Amino acid sequence: MLLASRVLKIAGIIIILAALVDMMILPYPYDLGNRQWQIGFVAQFVDRGLVPLVGLALVLTAYWIDTLPKGSSVLAVYTEAEGRPLWADLRLWLLLLASLLGLLYLLMFPLHLSNISSGNTELQQRIEQEATQAEQQLNQQLQGRVEQLRSQINQLVNATDEQINQAVQARIITEEQANRIREFKRNPASIDPYLQQQADQLRGQLQTEIGDRRAQAQARARQEALKSGLRVSINSLLLAVGYSLIGWFGLRSLLRQE
Repeated sequence: MLLASRVLKIAGIIIILAALVDMMILPYPYDLGNRQWQIGFVAQFVDRGLVPLVGLALVLTAYWIDTLPKGSSVLAVYTEAEGRPLWADLRLWLLLLASLLGLLYLLMFPLHLSNISSGNTELQQRIEQEATQAEQQLNQQLQGRVEQLRSQINQLVNATDEQINQAVQARIITEEQANRIREFKRNPASIDPYLQQQADQLRGQLQTEIGDRRAQAQARARQEALKSGLRVSINSLLLAVGYSLIGWFGLRSLLRQE
């Protein structure tokens, strides 16, 4: 049992230290004022939260094993070693660490929800701005395409009927387009209304497409924010409860032995 106890203590301490080092190094470089950094830090801290808990369980189990030959109960895990001052007892510092982690995870719960909500609001605004910019670029592109179509129509209007028929036979234009060109030759004033109609039709199609993409992007952003907020926040709250119970009840039992 002595060997098993020492192995558990060594393994538990290594697990705790490795997890804490991992938690502190991964978020480097630190940028405490950056909301996105805070979101990433909390997520990583929560995702690794079970590892120190396992280490604590191993160490405290090892101390419980040490008491078994003496016929002590399970609660004897918190009994101070004979002749050792309380401040020199490893369990005191581990329980203080558990209490500290419990407090940190409790504070991270509302912090992460607030950051996710603010981040989602900013993302929704950015998506809206990008959609507005896309519509502005659309208007510019439509103007260019209308002028290009106007130039093509003017060239065809200036062509002879024989050239138009040859274009139809060569399948450069359709018979419908050829008839429209002949109409333009008879009534040049109909060109501008036709171009406006084409521009409005194309603008409506592209605006619908932009609107659909915007709605999809906003829906995805809300879903991701909801998933991240619920997953990290609930896990943070659970870890806060777990560490706090271990730390507070453990310290109370340990101090009662004094």
